[in-house]
Amino acid sequence: MDRVLKGIKPECVFSYFEDLSQIPRCSGNEKQASDYLVNFANERNFEVIQDEALNVIIKKCGTEGYENAPTVILQGHIDMVCEKNNNTKHDFTCEPIKLSIHEDMIFASGTTLGADNGIAVAYCLALLDSEDIPHPPLEVVITTGEETGMEGAIKLDPNNIKGKILLNIDAEDEGTFFVSCAGGLKNRVHIPIKRKKAENDFLTCAIRIRGLKGGHSGMDINKERGNANKLLARVLNALYNSLNILLVDINGGSKSNAIPREADAKILIEGYQKEDLKNIIDQLNITLKNEFKASDSGISIEYEYLEEKIDEAYTSETTEKVIAALMLIPNGIQAMSMDIEGLVQSSTNMGVVTSSDEKVTIESAIRSSVKTLKYDIVDRIDVLAKVLNCESEKFSEYPEWEYNSESYIRRVFHSVYKEMYGEDPTIAAIHAGLECGLFKEKLGDIDMIAFGPNMYDVHTPGEHLNIPSTARTWDFLCSALKEIR
Repeated sequence: MDRVLKGIKPECVFSYFEDLSQIPRCSGNEKQASDYLVNFANERNFEVIQDEALNVIIKKCGTEGYENAPTVILQGHIDMVCEKNNNTKHDFTCEPIKLSIHEDMIFASGTTLGADNGIAVAYCLALLDSEDIPHPPLEVVITTGEETGMEGAIKLDPNNIKGKILLNIDAEDEGTFFVSCAGGLKNRVHIPIKRKKAENDFLTCAIRIRGLKGGHSGMDINKERGNANKLLARVLNALYNSLNILLVDINGGSKSNAIPREADAKILIEGYQKEDLKNIIDQLNITLKNEFKASDSGISIEYEYLEEKIDEAYTSETTEKVIAALMLIPNGIQAMSMDIEGLVQSSTNMGVVTSSDEKVTIESAIRSSVKTLKYDIVDRIDVLAKVLNCESEKFSEYPEWEYNSESYIRRVFHSVYKEMYGEDPTIAAIHAGLECGLFKEKLGDIDMIAFGPNMYDVHTPGEHLNIPSTARTWDFLCSALKEIR
């Protein structure tokens, strides 16, 4: 293949990142990528473990002078969020990510890049393959299913890991070291669908939300970006309150941990109300463009009358229930921390809405650094579901990672960073789920820190990775490992 990243320094890192970009690795489809890691280890005679969840652990002895240093766990995940633009033709199950370079950034072509968390894997492979970088004994732990609920980390056998210092390379802001993270879970509300025969004189109209930026439901929740599912609810509610409409189907978003950029609904409307529908949507376009002029200026509500013949639609009761649930399920920031300035303490993201023959399902990702507040949000959704006579379920729960005031590795990172750059790093908590919480739960007395290079718009087709930042973070990682004896 033609090497897009050839010659970019550090080549040892970017070469592995490009290799990884050739391998399908959407969450749930990591077998080929996991086997790639096993083959890498076997070719170099490293001890390697691949478990039933396809997690991979690769162990390497310390270099000369570091044989008795404490073992360091280098940790990342191999799966990626697979998102693409509507007009992009790409099959994530078999086609490589198409890389491109614009100035000092690496992008993909209309899809997510997979730097989250492929760059961590690339760093780890480069270290394992090195012969001249001083380091303590290493346990490289690459997990699966992180983006869909940390399934790999949940199934990891702690008996296979001996290290007591863990470096999580799954952050996206160079110079910021994370020492605490939110816990989370997912919730689904299922609304049973009752249908009625469609009237012959009704028209079929498609309503679409477009032009939103989306983003990571934890990292970007404080940017007040529009949620396509919630905005579609506003449109449908306005139409339902003024016109005689019925829902036919509704779908929006694709991942619960990504702020949805697009959402679609089909409705039936009486023909004489076409002008009223136009006026309502025109006014809502003006309203939403004003509300989101700073955070999502590209927002638009589109509508189109379709030729297809609809035989059945949701009843008025079901239409009203769906709209009510979409309007009332919590979304966005729910509480700010009073302990750490600027930290979102609790939030929800209504990430996915799907409709099937039997039901409409609304899936939300719930995050909080305080466990009881996480459950409070779930309780509120459960109460709403009971009022609407619907089913509510929670799943894929993962724990919080609490701040350790006596952290040795935080002191090492702080000292090395200040020596390299002449300034203090930022020590922060993150409103996102990191696997650190699960490692703490499984491994007990373990000292952890999370870091990474600058990357932007992760979980969206605009995801991009900063090349100079990636190089500096590599240099920092090598320097920090040298200090652990």
